[in-house]
Amino acid sequence: MFGFHKTQMVTADEALRGRPTQMPVPAEHEVLHAPLRPPYPEGSQIAEFALGCFWGAERIFWQTPGVITTAVGYEGGYTPNPTYEEVCSGRTGHTESVRVVFDPAKITYAQLLRIFWEAHDPTQGMRQGNDRGSQYRSAIFYATPQQQAEAQESLEAYQKRLGDAGFGDITTEISPASEFYFAEDYHQQYLYKVPGGYCPDHGTGVSCPIGVVKASGPLGPVKADG
Repeated sequence: MFGFHKTQMVTADEALRGRPTQMPVPAEHEVLHAPLRPPYPEGSQIAEFALGCFWGAERIFWQTPGVITTAVGYEGGYTPNPTYEEVCSGRTGHTESVRVVFDPAKITYAQLLRIFWEAHDPTQGMRQGNDRGSQYRSAIFYATPQQQAEAQESLEAYQKRLGDAGFGDITTEISPASEFYFAEDYHQQYLYKVPGGYCPDHGTGVSCPIGVVKASGPLGPVKADG
């Protein structure tokens, strides 16, 4: 560990070994009373995002109409079934992620992308505000070619808006969804269990032109609350 910087990505050979056993999580979402693990309701779809500390990020999505359930976990790295402490060490390659299971008849993937972009600063590389390390990097993990195309389109549109507002280049990864390792029980719906818990707002204040609905619509202006 000597000389290792948490803002550097590890290689597969350098990553911690992890374990074969999955983290136990509750059967049901504390707020939405839907299953955390599959199987999910017929017709539902999955979106997975990383946008800094997953506590506040998860709450933004569970409060969104059309979302069936949410869970927090680790994704994008190498270590199987890592612990929170291992992820925070920077030696797993994972970033803190949110799984969003949604009803596409009630909310579109493009609208979820809009929430994702507006809820954090995607230009900060291996950090969000004072939270530094590879586990805080921004990422979109797509499940289908359609999600990939929409994610890329939204990045390009939002980059234009951010550039006009004086921000730098977006550093968000757009990658195929890999194994989503559920985080420990106490992280799931953390801000419901601990209402006054840590929840910084890293949004840029710049609106995203993708998936915009009318201000009087079901989402209205999206503002990150943590």
